[in-house]
Amino acid sequence: MTFLVVAIINNPDDCEPVLTAWEAIGVSGVTILESSGLGRLRQAGLRDDIPLIPSLEDLFRSEEVRHRTLLSVVEAQETVDRMVAEVQKITGDLDGEHTGFLFVVPVLQAYGLGRGR
Repeated sequence: MTFLVVAIINNPDDCEPVLTAWEAIGVSGVTILESSGLGRLRQAGLRDDIPLIPSLEDLFRSEEVRHRTLLSVVEAQETVDRMVAEVQKITGDLDGEHTGFLFVVPVLQAYGLGRGR
């Protein structure tokens, strides 16, 4: 079965070690997004410099509210288990505060995974 692993890494400094660890266990493709959650935006306080009709860039301009979201499609449960273990080695227990969030979704169909390239 194929799986989509989505890891939201709270501390951006943990992103590179997670990527290196995933690569070491054979994960070859990861999409990396700068992201922020509602709680972080609210903790940062209201901003008065946002235009009336803001773009996403306007909303996420402040560095203190960003974290990283990693997306990867993998083909084995064993790989998923190893990815989760590596994330928790780096970020700490995901059930702890300010570490991150990770979820896995089964993928029914996937195209362009690089088979045959």
